[in-house]
Amino acid sequence: MFKTGLVSVSFRPLTCEKIVKIAAEAGLDAIEWGGDVHVPPGDTARAERVARLTQAAGLSVSSYGSYYRAGAYGEDYLPAFLPVLAAAEALGVPVIRIWAGTKGSASVGAAERARLTEEIRTITRTAAAKKIRVAFECHNDTLTDDYRSSVRLMEEIGEINAKMYWQPNQRRDTAYNLEALRAIVPYLENVHVFHWPGPDVHLPLADGVGEWRRYFSLIAEAGKDPVCMLEFMPDDDPASLPREAAALKNILGDTGR
Repeated sequence: MFKTGLVSVSFRPLTCEKIVKIAAEAGLDAIEWGGDVHVPPGDTARAERVARLTQAAGLSVSSYGSYYRAGAYGEDYLPAFLPVLAAAEALGVPVIRIWAGTKGSASVGAAERARLTEEIRTITRTAAAKKIRVAFECHNDTLTDDYRSSVRLMEEIGEINAKMYWQPNQRRDTAYNLEALRAIVPYLENVHVFHWPGPDVHLPLADGVGEWRRYFSLIAEAGKDPVCMLEFMPDDDPASLPREAAALKNILGDTGR
């Protein structure tokens, strides 16, 4: 069954306590805690406190939204990843979200791609030793900026512990996004949910019901049960969270999951 959640970076200015409160009041199931503000890498005491805070409100910690970028640390990538892993372990999460590189897939040559793949394979195996998965966000200027490159990356890594997030590309149409989701769904871990029909057009989720019903139906048909996490409000206002959460639950209810 699909679970609902919130990405904490939707509200970077808010405290962890406030985010937990509004997520619980909105009837969500989980929070993905971000590593840039709310739970910094290596701060295990803070991570443990935030985990307790989240669980005390009846929510789960779905994931750790790190900002680890493969390829950004040279030969020192493992020392850079270990604090991320420590925070994730202290949070008690099953998965860490990372970014697959620092350049768009079309700009990465064969040798560089091989180096990135080896780095990712190493950190994936390191996380697996802690029973934590690693998942890649579909993000511009990374190896997962196009679904073909994403699938290729999963095949190149060759680790069952490597997964994918999915979100619609606001620069592409619904047909492309359905094609991308269909290709990525075998590797799907979680979904970031928003309705941005254009790069600078941020609308309420209720305006995107038609598209999201198709996306979630495809995921349900594939037998996947991701956490479907609201990422950002259309107006950046925390007061909009109950409305967005209600829209998400209504859409998911239509899929029967």
